[in-house]
Amino acid sequence: MKQRGVTLWFTGLSGAGKTTISQAVAEALRSQDYNIEILDGDIVRQNLTKGLGFSKADRDENIRRIGFVSHLLTRNGVIVLVSAISPYREIREEVRQRIGDFVEIYVNAPLEICEGRDVKGLYKRARSGEIKGFTGIDDPYEPPLNPEIECRTDQEELSESVAKVFQKLEELGYLTNKLAMQEV
Repeated sequence: MKQRGVTLWFTGLSGAGKTTISQAVAEALRSQDYNIEILDGDIVRQNLTKGLGFSKADRDENIRRIGFVSHLLTRNGVIVLVSAISPYREIREEVRQRIGDFVEIYVNAPLEICEGRDVKGLYKRARSGEIKGFTGIDDPYEPPLNPEIECRTDQEELSESVAKVFQKLEELGYLTNKLAMQEV
């Protein structure tokens, strides 16, 4: 099946639900034989960007590298699902310009909800001062101003968030066959 490549860029605070939504979207796309690739921020940091820290310059470089790989895959007809905090607007816009076929998905949940979901204990460690420069605590998160999609994970079910993504992909012409939405 010939498909049009696109990068779906899931951005939001740690614990907002980026990975959860992107995995559900990926599963539905795979079930319909779409060619996809997942670039999860945590996994990318262990491999592609190992050695980078959490300064603004290193975070920007991390996003540039993810963006570069996304661009290569997208131009070759792959649907790329990126799940990365990517806290700074300017670098997200730079990556959008490079890729072209880019859909920004703001996975939005209030900080207190994200902290309540924190299975790794990162927010607790940041609040105690053990982790410095943690996004949302002592380093800013700059929400998208005009994302193509906003998923409010504190107000909607996973299936609703996934449906928003598919509706937008169909609207923009990235899906060649109507996905039969299964219960997510």
